[in-house]
Amino acid sequence: MDYERSDPAGNRPIAPTAVKVLIAGGFGVGKTTLVGSVSETRPLRTEELLTEVGVAVDDVSGVEEKTTTTVAMDFGRITISEDLVLYLFGTPGQERFLFVWDELAMGALGAVVLADTRRLADCFPSIDYFEQRGTPFIVAVNCFDGARQYALGEVQLALNLDPDVPVVLCDARQRKSGKEVLVKLLEHARDHSRRSAAVG
Repeated sequence: MDYERSDPAGNRPIAPTAVKVLIAGGFGVGKTTLVGSVSETRPLRTEELLTEVGVAVDDVSGVEEKTTTTVAMDFGRITISEDLVLYLFGTPGQERFLFVWDELAMGALGAVVLADTRRLADCFPSIDYFEQRGTPFIVAVNCFDGARQYALGEVQLALNLDPDVPVVLCDARQRKSGKEVLVKLLEHARDHSRRSAAVG
């Protein structure tokens, strides 16, 4: 089987640990792009064309070039190490699809909330959702061409984040950048688990 290795005694193969991670954020922020850029398998996408009917529903200001939208989820897989595989679930960005989130979030280790500084308020539904569930998350600012750059501290302040929530820069189009974001999430989830254990 793929990704199997033998235990130290040389007995049966040991499968790597599989971890579920969510990629969330507002409409047009780059979730599908991030999943596609880091996935080592062909990603599953559930995108549909934007139509005239959706003009009154989907606000495309700032992302006027966007022609499709995720209506269920994106799915991809990346091997972080020989004993750790991440399964990535990209959530739909519009609020009318929030009913899908509870199913996608079940059993997730943590989440990446992608942010676009041109539409920063679009992050709040995702941030509120993970804060209410107690799900560890980080914010990754997707550096769009031509978008104004802000200091990470400014973004953290604008989003009213807990000081423990990491904010990082990324380019969702670049595999290396996306992988660094995922590693940062894993580190944060580990630290979150240790803090919770110490309190409990």
